[in-house]
Amino acid sequence: MIVKTVKLVNFRSHKVYQLDCRKATSLIVGENGSGKTSVLEAIYIALRGKSFKAVDREIVQRGQDFYRIELEYSNSEKVKVVYDGVVKKYEVSGQKFKRLPKKHHYPIVLFEPDDLNLVTSGPSRRRTYLDRFLGQVLESYHNSLLKYEKALKQRNELLKQDYLKRNELFSWNILLAQYGCEIYRMRKALILEIDKKITKRYQMIAKNQDRAGILYVSTATDNESEYLKNLEESFERDRMTKCTNFGVHRDDIEFIFNDVLADGSASRGEVRSMIIALKFIEAAMIEEKLKKKPLILLDDVFSELDEERQKCLVNNFKDNQIIMTSVREI
Repeated sequence: MIVKTVKLVNFRSHKVYQLDCRKATSLIVGENGSGKTSVLEAIYIALRGKSFKAVDREIVQRGQDFYRIELEYSNSEKVKVVYDGVVKKYEVSGQKFKRLPKKHHYPIVLFEPDDLNLVTSGPSRRRTYLDRFLGQVLESYHNSLLKYEKALKQRNELLKQDYLKRNELFSWNILLAQYGCEIYRMRKALILEIDKKITKRYQMIAKNQDRAGILYVSTATDNESEYLKNLEESFERDRMTKCTNFGVHRDDIEFIFNDVLADGSASRGEVRSMIIALKFIEAAMIEEKLKKKPLILLDDVFSELDEERQKCLVNNFKDNQIIMTSVREI
């Protein structure tokens, strides 16, 4: 077991709430809107350093000016998170930090109902999934992404100016090329690794011989000179649209089912089996690369799955600690 207790104060709808994890699987039952997801969000903040849903000012309970999270690991190590309405501070076993240090991050596999729509959702949703996954297993990816996003924001701000000259973008183009290529290489390697494993996992869940796959879709490149050239050639278009049209921030992934695009060819059940397979691969890869069993957070996904897939999900994670929410007892 990883997490022993979690206590919340002024966290969303919870004035005070405590979860005691006495077993490897903890179930939080409640109606929609009762604050079940908020408990998972608080755990995520304490273990990963940020919310998967919102910024801090949106989390504080209405009418209050702070929130607090107190989490105790099974080894008695304690993490405290306090947001005072302006800044968020962390305390780990008595040591105080402005941000949760990387060495105190714990890996999590989060499964939300919206994940079941990854195949049919937009590219930004799939990029968010990629970034969250890679950010856990590769610290270098997280750093490259932060630097890329900062450079992209500065370049886009310049593109809003009326009398912008091409050479004013050069320094930002250099940074986007450098970090964009790093991101491209890491994303491509991850997708290739997933693609090698997803059919086997899918067939284990679906109990048939259908084939699943996943492809990395990008107009970018891992060659910095070529990346830089593409940015410079898109100057006129970028100036007209006032945003950067080329780069890894436009990347996407495609799911393949029996050699054709899954979106439009795979049934709802087949798509869900593919996403469950993806989550199994995510958990296995995190454990392999970080040498830690990830904590599994299941946010009301059982209501979206049939009984067979529910059993498959629980059986696959039987050696992990699971904290899950549901509108009914399971």
